[in-house]
Amino acid sequence: MAKRAEHQFDDMEQQRDAAYTGMWIFLSTEVLFFGAVFFTYIIYRGLYYDAFVEGSRKLSVTMGGLNTGILLCSSLCMALAVHAAQRNRTNQLVIFLILTEIIGAIFLAIKFMEYYDHYKEHLVPGLNFGYVGEHANRVELFMVFYFILTGMHAVHMLIGLGVLSTLAILATRRTFENGGYDPVDIGGLYWHFVDIVWVFIFPLLYLVKRTGA
Repeated sequence: MAKRAEHQFDDMEQQRDAAYTGMWIFLSTEVLFFGAVFFTYIIYRGLYYDAFVEGSRKLSVTMGGLNTGILLCSSLCMALAVHAAQRNRTNQLVIFLILTEIIGAIFLAIKFMEYYDHYKEHLVPGLNFGYVGEHANRVELFMVFYFILTGMHAVHMLIGLGVLSTLAILATRRTFENGGYDPVDIGGLYWHFVDIVWVFIFPLLYLVKRTGA
């Protein structure tokens, strides 16, 4: 039996258009938020390039690269979840949603391990910063940007895990069958956005002049 539109909409097409438009507007505001931070970071990176090179070399390219690969795998699982929802394959949908959550949780675990390493190395501005060098103050500024960008990204990841958990629970109740898969698709848009943000964060922070390191 096909899904019926909510009472405030004329039909399913209008309801679908409203849902997708709302998500795209929300993602646009998120682009503005992250874009402003990226733009400010790039300005200071140009002004204090040598110091930002020093700061970047304090980050682990191995762990950052591993997390990049992990998030790309999570995007694949999310895409497969949407594909399963579109074809009324509820069991596959639940499996791929849970896999996406597990991979996202692994990403966060690695990120928090990085944070712990930074704390031990006295690289946490305002809390435990003890870097000694020619550009100490400006290296600290780099680390401020690092924690702002990666911290906000981690918050978005946690929100995404909450969304996926809700979708998985609803999927077990067969909520998304018979053409009602739009919430899964919209949740997928959010998850892919979070992944794309990391694709920009990784080279901007981790790969500042790595040659000769």
